Amino acid sequence: MRERPKHRHRSSAPIRRMLIKMTEELNSGNFDQATSKGLVVVDLWAPWCMPCRKLAPVLDEIASEYNGKVKFYKLNIDEHKEPAVKHQVMSIPTLLVFKDGQVVERVVGLVPKDRIVAKINQHT
Repeated sequence: MRERPKHRHRSSAPIRRMLIKMTEELNSGNFDQATSKGLVVVDLWAPWCMPCRKLAPVLDEIASEYNGKVKFYKLNIDEHKEPAVKHQVMSIPTLLVFKDGQVVERVVGLVPKDRIVAKINQHT
């Protein structure tokens, strides 16, 4: 009879880095104030949107890398439609990059991390 090799217990599941949620939720009432000063990235999303859900951990990772130099927020457009209408958001996910209250960049769709970082870096 063949002897089974002794293995340490290993999970076949990929190891995933644990990220702390770095984005804060906005609503219609605090949207303008939150985007009025400095460099701000707002993720316009909805819970039913799969690309939005896939983008969320990427944004948390980017936010942790900027460590307070850029503010990151999320806005659920199902619950708070007014800012999405005001900024003519037609598709989600949409990232709006604000600098001192003005939209300076718009990124639509599920895009790679490096493309998002490049857009932000143009304004830092």
